[in-house]
Amino acid sequence: MKIYKGILNFSLIFIFLVIPLSSVHGKTTPASFADLAEKLMPSVVNISSTQTIKTTSNPFPFQFPPGSPFEDMFKEFNRPTERKATALGSGFIIDKKGIVVTNNHVIQGAEDIIVSVNGSTEYKAKVIGKDPYMDLAVLQIESDEKFLPVSFGDSDKARVGDWVIAIGNPFGFGGTVTSGIISSRNRDIGLTRYDDFIQTDASINQGNSGGPLFDLKGKVIGINTAIIAPGASGSIGIGFAIPSNPASKVIKQLIQYGETKRGWLGVRIQQVTKEIADVENLEKAEGALVASVAEKSPADKAGIKAGDIILEFDGKKIPNMRTLPKLVAQTEVGKKVTLKIWRNQKLISKRVLLGRLESSEQFKAETKAEPDKSKYVSIEKLKIFVRDLNKDDISERELPRNTTGVIVTEISEDSPLMFVSVNDVIVELQKKKVTSSKQFSKLINEIVEQGYETLYLAIYNSSNQRSYITVKLK
Repeated sequence: MKIYKGILNFSLIFIFLVIPLSSVHGKTTPASFADLAEKLMPSVVNISSTQTIKTTSNPFPFQFPPGSPFEDMFKEFNRPTERKATALGSGFIIDKKGIVVTNNHVIQGAEDIIVSVNGSTEYKAKVIGKDPYMDLAVLQIESDEKFLPVSFGDSDKARVGDWVIAIGNPFGFGGTVTSGIISSRNRDIGLTRYDDFIQTDASINQGNSGGPLFDLKGKVIGINTAIIAPGASGSIGIGFAIPSNPASKVIKQLIQYGETKRGWLGVRIQQVTKEIADVENLEKAEGALVASVAEKSPADKAGIKAGDIILEFDGKKIPNMRTLPKLVAQTEVGKKVTLKIWRNQKLISKRVLLGRLESSEQFKAETKAEPDKSKYVSIEKLKIFVRDLNKDDISERELPRNTTGVIVTEISEDSPLMFVSVNDVIVELQKKKVTSSKQFSKLINEIVEQGYETLYLAIYNSSNQRSYITVKLK
């Protein structure tokens, strides 16, 4: 199976982005969806986002070794190149001023976003806020025109077997209407931190991500996000939509603050297995087992301990581990809540003042900030840009722990570094250890001033293979 985000492929088991399914035997089909579709179509938009991808390609099935006499002859064939990648998706208007809801993966990394309304009129749009944890994004159409919005329905009232329709932009065919039923509720497919999907057999394909799932009253009860597609064969009638109730809470925060404000408890949890339940003398395997408690977190201050089993949060039962993070995240920051806990084979209660997840050290450690381009350093003599290698880079790339150096972020077409690619790590220069961008720039200048015509570099390539190369400056 493969995952598609926008128009790009990713090797996982789901396809991101929603086309129709044949009628299931036994359904009583409504006479027509025509009136409903005609009413809703102007509120559904097609989204096209573009970003620049830098690559270095070698047209040959081999690579010349450093110092080879063929280096200069074939230098022009191994240049970094740039190309524009386009992602297609869907969205829907929720305010007459042109506020649009879509999936985060539709616009992730986008440099330009174009929203098409009614399949013809195109507008530029900007991102108001985005939430990768629930895969949601809110855009603002850059126009003074008034638009026709749709409103959210109550997804908690949606029942298995209810008819639904989806409108979107599958494979770039805008204004496509598909129908189906709600196949299941509360699906957890391991896709996001807060999985609680509505499953539907309405067809979902590339380009439909971020589009609305409507009930027969024309209310948005879900945001189409993913499908299961064995062998990338397209829709087989197992699609997933983010329910409107939790989604609308996040969307309101993104509009108001430009970011999310989720409740935070400060515990690491794990599943309560049957064996754990037996040892703890619980009647059944339920709740969330506290594996550890973050220091100075709300849970720590309330006296929650490792080994506790949280059975109830703010009056809501915890049937399994995955339920707790969803309930905590949807609870207002600063609210005092009561937890029912199983400790030493007794039921006790704890009052907790919830903190904010986004302000916690745990969240900051998990969140990967986008690179700050202001920290890129230009090495004019080599016609490249570099940045410091940091601890996150070392961890992600599994480099030796004590590695220092600089990462190449950009290479000009006339750079002398023809065997170096974007994202390569330069760790040595003239057998001297590279420690920072500033020090690397200073070393380059000193070498040029001393009249050296050849650089001797040690690098890690994208496959973490360490090698030495020579570079002629003249």
